[in-house]
Amino acid sequence: MNSRFIRVVVLSLCTTFSALAQTAPYQITVLATNISDYGGLGEWSFAALFAGEQDAVLFDTGFKEDTVLHNVLHLGVDLSGVEKVVLSHFHSDHTGGLLILREHFRPANEGALSEVYVAAGFFEQRATATGVEVGPGDFASAQDFKVAAEALGINFTVVTEPTEIAPKLWLTGPVPRVEEHYNGPAGLYINRDGASIPDIIMDDQSLGYLTDKGWLMTSGCGHSGLINTGKVLQSIKDEPIYSIVGGFHLWRANSETLNRTANWLEEQGLGLMMGGHCTGIAAAETIASQLQLPRSHISHAAIGSVITPELTIIRSSVE
Repeated sequence: MNSRFIRVVVLSLCTTFSALAQTAPYQITVLATNISDYGGLGEWSFAALFAGEQDAVLFDTGFKEDTVLHNVLHLGVDLSGVEKVVLSHFHSDHTGGLLILREHFRPANEGALSEVYVAAGFFEQRATATGVEVGPGDFASAQDFKVAAEALGINFTVVTEPTEIAPKLWLTGPVPRVEEHYNGPAGLYINRDGASIPDIIMDDQSLGYLTDKGWLMTSGCGHSGLINTGKVLQSIKDEPIYSIVGGFHLWRANSETLNRTANWLEEQGLGLMMGGHCTGIAAAETIASQLQLPRSHISHAAIGSVITPELTIIRSSVE
């Protein structure tokens, strides 16, 4: 067999494997949210694992430091092979478990949970109107959180624009506030150039998974606005917003906001919905009803809820 033929075969196989890697699907498992299955810990937070054959990404890390750790041990999910973590924004209910997860899984793999992606503005210091500092996790200081994480071998990548972090998985980075200005709580401030300005969480980012049916959009809280976030994903590739997963801070939304959101999602081709955390069950039911989604295509997310690689929902024992 001549060497030229061998080179052609090898190149062909490499091309095939590369193409497979680019299309390999992910299974999504909810690891933290408000509703628990039997044996898990539910709390006001969110975390989900995107697991594929070539890569895996942990999206958010829960509120109390040991919630996600408890839930992965309960579910039999091994995070030691997961090296990439996305923090959707600085709030403690999304960043609380990072350090203990790194400590627990590091002995099995030095790279476990070591590459952490945050959006620009994540490390800005927040404070209440009376000057009480508020940072990520259990930390008052954002810089102290950063120093503690780096001491554990964690490397932060600050995302400033849409970025592909794994095959078919895109981070939006900071989301321009075009349709919605801000979707979230008030009461925190940032000192910028000597002026104290209200914090509208400009470091909020979401994860887009480009499936064969369109975008699957995962948000921790969706503080940038669901429509704004969807438009960023569609600027990457103009595909339907087929699915939304996670928290979208609609639990207190009025009828006008819900109707507008539902209309937009219907126009964009929404077909699958797993709204957890701060989405609100009533809000999710309103949207699903308006879009006439079948019950098999809507989930309220509990610990252990799954979206399979085929984009079907497997409910946990409670949800």
